[in-house]
Amino acid sequence: MQQGLAQKTRTITRSTSMQFNWWRISARRVASAVSVVVVLAVWQLVTMLEIYPSFIVPPPIAVAEKFVIVIEDGRLWIHFRTTLISVLSGMFLGVSIGITLGYLIARSKLLEDLLSPLVIAFQATPIISYAPLLIIWFGSGLESKVIISALIVFFPMLMNTMVGIRNVPQSLHDLMRTSRATWWQTFTKLEVPAALPVLMNGMRISATLAVIGAVVGEFVGAKAGLGFLIGVARNQFDTPLVFVAVFTLTAMALTLYIFVVVVEHRLLAWQRRVKRD
Repeated sequence: MQQGLAQKTRTITRSTSMQFNWWRISARRVASAVSVVVVLAVWQLVTMLEIYPSFIVPPPIAVAEKFVIVIEDGRLWIHFRTTLISVLSGMFLGVSIGITLGYLIARSKLLEDLLSPLVIAFQATPIISYAPLLIIWFGSGLESKVIISALIVFFPMLMNTMVGIRNVPQSLHDLMRTSRATWWQTFTKLEVPAALPVLMNGMRISATLAVIGAVVGEFVGAKAGLGFLIGVARNQFDTPLVFVAVFTLTAMALTLYIFVVVVEHRLLAWQRRVKRD
């Protein structure tokens, strides 16, 4: 009887916890929607009061109309596709190199002593300062944007990988060694699962930084892309088009970020199950 009562208590507790989590998630979603509505309302109020001229702060309806125009004539899709390719390619390259080199540095003190000064010095230099050199070396096409995006993604992934691998308890390494596990077994069964939360945190950061890197490259020199479109619209004093390009970049970054969060939620589901049990 006591076991049955304990089981019922756990079931009720789990049900209550699930309901609370549902209400908390719903409240967060409502809060996000409310914040967007408030920003739009303030924006509309500013334009109605004519605090700034319309060519500086256009009304939301003007931005919406421009958005429809550039979708219908195909301009937005061309520039969006160009930037998206640069972002995804740069993110893949930067994450791959960052994880690989970060793992090697985490496992080798000698390699850390050799490469750390170069990596830190390179990261301390603002990317906008060497972006023109990359444009000169690799041209104004896709290659330079991918490299710039990869460079800005590389450092956070490198650091997160090093932290994640080094945070694996030594006692677990000793246990794997005692069990005569191979390097591959230790890597896949211990190091990757243990470092995964930190790695996914780096991925979330990289998802937004990749967009910044691609746009920086397009600002410096490009023939297409949302950054290029912003420059053209700025020179033509087409402020609604600037807003359209900026909002599109925001949507791109948010989509990538949410995608990484969803993947992280799936990959770390086993940790939540362990905590519940």
